[in-house]
Amino acid sequence: MTHPPARPVTIEPSTGLHGRIRVPGDKSISHRSLMLSALAVGESRVEGLLEGEDVLATAAAMRAMGAQIERGEDGVWRIHGVGVGGLLQPAQALDMGNSGTSTRLLMGLVASHPITATFAGDASLSGRPMARVIDPLSTMGADITASPGGKLPLMVRGMCPAIPIEYTLPVASAQVKSAILLAALNTPGITRVIEPVPTRDHSERMLAGFGANLTVEATTRGRVISLHGEAGLKPQSIVVPGDPSSAAFWLVAASIVPGSDIVVENVGLNPTRAGLIAVSRLMGADITELNPRDVGGEPVADLRVRHAALTGIEVPHDIAPSMIDEYPVLFVAAAFAQGRTIARGAHELRVKESDRIAAMRDALEANGVACEEHDDGLTIDGSGGEAIPGGGRVASKLDHRIAMSMAVAGLHAAKPVSIDDAGPVATSYPAFFDQLAQLCRGVR
Repeated sequence: MTHPPARPVTIEPSTGLHGRIRVPGDKSISHRSLMLSALAVGESRVEGLLEGEDVLATAAAMRAMGAQIERGEDGVWRIHGVGVGGLLQPAQALDMGNSGTSTRLLMGLVASHPITATFAGDASLSGRPMARVIDPLSTMGADITASPGGKLPLMVRGMCPAIPIEYTLPVASAQVKSAILLAALNTPGITRVIEPVPTRDHSERMLAGFGANLTVEATTRGRVISLHGEAGLKPQSIVVPGDPSSAAFWLVAASIVPGSDIVVENVGLNPTRAGLIAVSRLMGADITELNPRDVGGEPVADLRVRHAALTGIEVPHDIAPSMIDEYPVLFVAAAFAQGRTIARGAHELRVKESDRIAAMRDALEANGVACEEHDDGLTIDGSGGEAIPGGGRVASKLDHRIAMSMAVAGLHAAKPVSIDDAGPVATSYPAFFDQLAQLCRGVR
């Protein structure tokens, strides 16, 4: 795939963020709602689906394998599923764009169906390793042929019936866990996934909601998730809460820009995803939960965030899985804190859309922030709340979170911050820059 022309953007200092916004639907839940609805028998309805490029890639792939998926004029997505075991042979390669989540989870679905699918992606996705998913799915019987280094493009030839396994996750990865559980749906017997370190649990919640026979047990080995295969899934009506990873940019922006006072509505607060809020509060952030409620089995609240003086901390290592996607914007918060912040325990950042540790070090240093790079994170010396020097040009590395994180940093910089390509932001948050302009004057 070729990447579209670059869309540079320049961020100028803001005098404060004010107003109310609603962030897009949770990306993790959006992906899974499409996949599980496509495997149910009957019509499912999904409201609040994130309509970014990554999720649309999942929708296109499920259509290619037989599901009927349509978006109504009312914004509700209606999915007529094919049933577990009913996926059809796609006529051509599945184009995953930049979506690692789509790729890894769909590999799991295909692995236990009697079909063959080829997965392709853009330059960024094609550089990301898939071995961590290939290994357990191959053990279940799938025949997977990948490009050198276990990368895309790759072909999955499903095995039906597949072989149930017991698999202990060598690294904390919700994507690997989910891929195995999705493969287990069409696998006879009981498949077990053991995670020594808990990761986001949207797959478990949604599988149970769709009627899968699934249990979760806390043991001395960690969380043991057991799924009885050859499941029959029932259609559901799903309301997708706001994505906490998208809300994270506004939580940090309002915290670091003097005079800010905003409300971010309808944010999902699943405890396996709320790490950034916990860490921000440890740093002194002023975040208040308003109107807490439960939506579709997920805790949700509106978040009021006001500017506050942040203090550098050593981020607890065990919190990393609950905020792995938020580390780039956490690094930005650290750049404005009083003193030193040590944010480590996040090896996973090396194999995201970019090497997010190296990319954020380069971006922050280009704008006058002192950083020290580690294999699993950064140590950052903060400005004590003062504006950072700014004036640098950021290489986003085709990574939406690098672009958005440094856009936040530019809101409190002495000189404008330039980002080489804001185009990748459309993969997860198409309205980001429109909402930034809504909250403050600072985008050109």
